[in-house]
Amino acid sequence: MSIRDCTVIAVEGTHATGKTTLVHALTSHYRERGIHVTCTGEPARISPFMEEIVLHHVGTFDVVAELDALGAQLTAQLRAARHHHLLICDKTLINVVAYARMLLPPKDRDVLEAMTNLCRATSHLYDAVFYPVDTFNPRQHGDRFRDKVADQQDELDELLRAELKAAGLNPIVIPPGRKTAARVEWISARLATEGLISTLT
Repeated sequence: MSIRDCTVIAVEGTHATGKTTLVHALTSHYRERGIHVTCTGEPARISPFMEEIVLHHVGTFDVVAELDALGAQLTAQLRAARHHHLLICDKTLINVVAYARMLLPPKDRDVLEAMTNLCRATSHLYDAVFYPVDTFNPRQHGDRFRDKVADQQDELDELLRAELKAAGLNPIVIPPGRKTAARVEWISARLATEGLISTLT
């Protein structure tokens, strides 16, 4: 089920799998073909809460920061879909839940479960979810956001797969060993086969 009249595609996966690069490449691919498309980024990277924690070492990942990340991501995706035919999302809402499950203490279990229920109940907003399995070096010079969770790449991958399954989302795994252009070609062919693109032109 689309968000109103917008087809919504998400690229999901653990960090350092090329998600953001792929989202921008896919957006360019469809824009060049005359499709009214946009994409969403990573709201957590511009969150004032995350900035304090990661860049200024003030506080720790807590329920307030995670709720802000969830709210920002949900709002960004709903608003971006309003006036476009195609939206390509950098991650699903489930990604926030997986991080929260990894980072929040047991005392926040009730809030975490409420976040989880919301994400599962709205998982139908995504028409397709693609999952890259290739992983790259999680540490990039100057990227302090990624450094904070660099050692948890495998743990997040495991949590994401479990959360996606529980939400009834069956991600489409992108065959490994492909560069960005080949990934775009493979995804666009798959979307055409699924009949998702024909509704946009």
